[in-house]
Amino acid sequence: MIEKRRMGEARTTDERNAEAAIRLVPDWRGRAAHVSYRMMVGGLNNRNWRIEVAGDARSYFLKIPGEGTEMFINRSTSHEAARHAHGLGIAPEVVFHDPETGIEVHEFLDNHTTCTTADFMRADVRNQVIRLFRTLHSGPVLSQVKTIFDLVDEHLEQAAELGSSMPQDLPWLLHHYEKIRAAFTASGMDLVTCYNDPMPGNFLFAPDGALKLIDYEFASANERSYDIGVFACEMFLEEDDTDALIETYFGTVTPQMQARVALCRVLADLKWGGWAVVNRKLTDWDFDFQKYGLWKYMRGRAMMTDPRFDTWLRRV
Repeated sequence: MIEKRRMGEARTTDERNAEAAIRLVPDWRGRAAHVSYRMMVGGLNNRNWRIEVAGDARSYFLKIPGEGTEMFINRSTSHEAARHAHGLGIAPEVVFHDPETGIEVHEFLDNHTTCTTADFMRADVRNQVIRLFRTLHSGPVLSQVKTIFDLVDEHLEQAAELGSSMPQDLPWLLHHYEKIRAAFTASGMDLVTCYNDPMPGNFLFAPDGALKLIDYEFASANERSYDIGVFACEMFLEEDDTDALIETYFGTVTPQMQARVALCRVLADLKWGGWAVVNRKLTDWDFDFQKYGLWKYMRGRAMMTDPRFDTWLRRV
């Protein structure tokens, strides 16, 4: 069991870092005797803590960025996205942000439960997710434009620099990738504030069943259809269920949007495949990043060989 500490009781490096972060928060200065903290389980990129302050009606979530995460995450953009999302009513309040370290404090959503992949097998929950995305997309567009093509390109460059092991048919994959880029470039990118990272743990159920969306680390100004495509991709949705997402978002299903979402599913696999083979070189976690990345490339390859691939390109 993870023990709760009070300020001054730190025993590990992580706990000392947590206390240092707590001291940065203006509202908590001079109240050290009233602050307690406990590390939270989970989180791939950061160290996360639950903070309680005696006399405060709510508790807090403290995020300390992990070492090396700046390769993938722009903390200023994620802070901007979190503030916009709170203003739209779909995310917790950002209580504090330190621009130098990227440390953030949010209100802790008490009595909320974390979504699981099994929850997303329910059509009503998937529809809630899509409505959350539509709300996020309706808000201010983020300052940083980082399209899915920028994201894929970034990982390809990182993989080359690190000497990552790539699929043997990478030139073939990139040839088809450039076809997708050309199609979207010709049609035009519909840039909105995109979430980009629809992992189940980032969605929280309120007691009444409504969803909130947390953790905006990968958000950017990106192609509107990408959030639908990457969600359908990550949830292994069949085409009928994917069409239902499109209908929930737009009110109708068109061949153009079917094509854009289908190609965004391919792009999602290329992006996260690249992310994984890069992480294989960066971390010593007990997880086979290389296998995961090559599987992602394999699934993207399968969609590139779909007989409708050229039709999707034309319809974009």
